[in-house]
Amino acid sequence: ISIRPVGDTELGPKVEVKNMNSFRAVVRALEYEFARQVQVVREGGRIVQETRGWVEERGGYTVSQRSKEQAHDYRYVPEPDLPPLVVSRQWVEEVRSRLPELPEARGARFMGQYGLPAYDAGLLTASKATADFFEAAVKLKPGLTGEALQGRAKAAGNWMLSEAARLLNAAGKELEESKLTPQHLSDLLELVEGGKLSTTMAKTVLEEAFNTGKDAKAIVQEKGLSQISDASGLGPAIADAIAANPQAVADYMKGKDTAVKFLVGQVMKRTRGQANPPVVNDLLKEKLEGMRKG
Repeated sequence: ISIRPVGDTELGPKVEVKNMNSFRAVVRALEYEFARQVQVVREGGRIVQETRGWVEERGGYTVSQRSKEQAHDYRYVPEPDLPPLVVSRQWVEEVRSRLPELPEARGARFMGQYGLPAYDAGLLTASKATADFFEAAVKLKPGLTGEALQGRAKAAGNWMLSEAARLLNAAGKELEESKLTPQHLSDLLELVEGGKLSTTMAKTVLEEAFNTGKDAKAIVQEKGLSQISDASGLGPAIADAIAANPQAVADYMKGKDTAVKFLVGQVMKRTRGQANPPVVNDLLKEKLEGMRKG
């Protein structure tokens, strides 16, 4: 520890303190030694470079053990079994060039290249396996640039940090130990973006892929989870929801637009979550407006 008066730019001689066997002792020794040096300076004394020992059992204070004015006082001697090692700058650069992209640099690149928030980038680069998985999933759809690339990356990151993380925590596994692959995530994003799979159904598909390793598209086919987006496929469920809920229809006719949300929910129940909500919303409004005019 070294001290200097306020306003000075140079520290005084350093004092080493030894013989502390706990963090508490380290704190107490530093506090004591700081106060001791301040008192010596204020009384006109001079701090000498030395090693002092901490005496815990007698209330806590330091005692001088030996002075160390110069480097030779430390008894530095060459080690005969360790020859001098000269490291060239060229060798250092060669080693540096072989290093993988480190987490901090990769996180910064994720923010710049993919537009990810700092928080997301930090979590995705917390391990090399997670960062590799994320980037592989994003790159499985080639040709994306600008906002399209950033949108795909944000979606991939969200799925990894939410649903995939939940499944891994529940199973007590690391990402590299699971059956989940970047291809699973890429296919899932493709299905959701294409309107063929709702977010709710996508969670079911991801969990099945996590547990079995099956292809996402095959799971959708096997379980009949394709999202219904065509008017002909939704027509019966919409008609049924309207017929079964006259009060909601009456509320809409009175100008309560929120009644449509209730009816959308009813259609979703009748289609077991497979209906495309925005499409259902538009078709319901079209049907109700037709009833109003009729």
